[in-house]
Amino acid sequence: QVQLVESGGGLVQAGGSLRLSCAASGGTFSRYNMAWFRQAPGKEREFVGVINWSGGSTLYADSVKGRFTISRDNARNTMYLQMNSLKPEDTAVYYCARSRQSLNWRMSLQASEYDIWGQGTQVTVSS
Repeated sequence: QVQLVESGGGLVQAGGSLRLSCAASGGTFSRYNMAWFRQAPGKEREFVGVINWSGGSTLYADSVKGRFTISRDNARNTMYLQMNSLKPEDTAVYYCARSRQSLNWRMSLQASEYDIWGQGTQVTVSS
């Protein structure tokens, strides 16, 4: 059974940085696109960014472009989200997710295209 476990969340001041990790167990991590989503209180879950299965391509939401960086280490079955210049509006629970289809060259921004999700990690940015 495939499981995803996020870690690295916490409380940080505006302008600070955090690095989130998403560790996968089971399955073949290196064959799947992986994404980060987030959900703030009272808001819908929103796309943050995605990295393709090889690690060669990434896409980001406009709201985080230039501040957040996604990477992956397929040898360690782990994906990362480096978050810099954090803003209070980045406060949310952050989730990692695995795409439904393996070896997919199309990187989706839609949550419905991802079928394995982690439990989430809280990120709080104080002003």
